Amino acid sequence: MEKVTVFVDVQNIYYTTKQFYNCHFDYNVFWDRATSNREVVKAIAYAIDRGDEKQKQFQNILRGIGFEVKLKPYIQRSDGSAKGDWDIGITLDMMEYAKESNVVVLASGDGDFDLLIDKIRHDFGVSVEVYGVPKLTAGSLIKSASKFVPIEGDLLLQINR
Repeated sequence: MEKVTVFVDVQNIYYTTKQFYNCHFDYNVFWDRATSNREVVKAIAYAIDRGDEKQKQFQNILRGIGFEVKLKPYIQRSDGSAKGDWDIGITLDMMEYAKESNVVVLASGDGDFDLLIDKIRHDFGVSVEVYGVPKLTAGSLIKSASKFVPIEGDLLLQINR
């Protein structure tokens, strides 16, 4: 049985699915697809903590599915811009857990991960599957992946109004 590690850039997935489809990402369907007939070594969802109740409920849903949820505080800068970036944390964890895996799954459209994926594939000989919104996923990320899985169809949940 293949060993899989799963990493989700929650902010990237939230904003790209909302922007392109006006939908939410279906984490249950994603989990079923990414882990089917595989042994899960680790699954981590990286999110920003704004401290609101709806977010806490969402984070508990992720935990219930099987994810460890890592949180970083939301930082509002004096110039009005915001900071909440998990790129380094995701990179460190992917490098660590790729050693124990046959397959690494990354849900993100962020092109900053292309070099990381190239390195993991080369150094550890693992397959890397990237899930992303096709039109909003960096071409370099798609190209570096062993397999690109478009977020569409049953991976989407309609937003309840």
